[in-house]
Amino acid sequence: MRYALALFPGQGAQHPGMGVDLAEQSAAAKRIFDAAGEAAGFDVLAACRDSAPDELSRTELSQIAIFTHSLAALAALEERGVTFDAAAGFSLGEYTALAAGGVLSLADGLRLVRRRGQLMQAAADAQDGCMAAVLGLPDETVEAACREAGGIVLPVNYNSPGQLVIAGERSAVEAASAACKAAGARRVMPLAVSGAFHTPMMQAAAAQLRAFVEGLTFQQPKMPIYTNLTGERLSVKEMPLHLEKHMVSPVRWTTLFNNAIADGFTSGCEIGPGKTLTGFARKINPEFRAVPVETFEQAAAAAG
Repeated sequence: MRYALALFPGQGAQHPGMGVDLAEQSAAAKRIFDAAGEAAGFDVLAACRDSAPDELSRTELSQIAIFTHSLAALAALEERGVTFDAAAGFSLGEYTALAAGGVLSLADGLRLVRRRGQLMQAAADAQDGCMAAVLGLPDETVEAACREAGGIVLPVNYNSPGQLVIAGERSAVEAASAACKAAGARRVMPLAVSGAFHTPMMQAAAAQLRAFVEGLTFQQPKMPIYTNLTGERLSVKEMPLHLEKHMVSPVRWTTLFNNAIADGFTSGCEIGPGKTLTGFARKINPEFRAVPVETFEQAAAAAG
């Protein structure tokens, strides 16, 4: 079976028990979890299985858990003959796409994601930041609410028409959220993350990540990879700078998705925990055929 796009989720989709069935029923998936444990220095599979929700939502753990689960699900698909023509990932998921697309080795990808999670957790712990999803307003209205709120609050995830995530200082996010509600937002929901990601509040962490990335080797992708930063196809010429910017810049998912569709990629699998990207796909373009693959049963079904 062949699909156009391999889509990889970001933070927020984690949950206790994620990936356990894959490791139990797919030898290829189990090898990914074993490699993750070796790179991370702890049993990632056990952490996915046994961690309480609050613990798993800490970015230093959730990032490597989601990255590993997604690659394990991809391995289970590939084990059954499923292939893809291109890849994209949401926020953290872009790192999974880099590994899936051959830009990073599995070992380097695991090391990089572990370091990214540590740096972002340290930044989150040092600041009172948060994120919230705003539903039912035009992007322009949410952008205006952020500009007028005072303090640091910015639109950071352009998820789909009528859904935009804001992030920043807690007091500023609360002020912008109140303004969005007053403007007629259908709903404003705090997100289960531990910091103000994709904002300037991550700048120090982003600079440290860039220094770490300078020591890694990047290969040309074996398939097109669409990037959150611009929505265009990724170039690997300046990856340290790219990944620094990626940490402090908005996720332009709607633009990315529309560009991929315009290039002829009209089907895909959301590979990893949750069905968030499948939902975004339906809202962006109802004709896009998206299949969620979180469990071994879903991987078997996707393989046909």
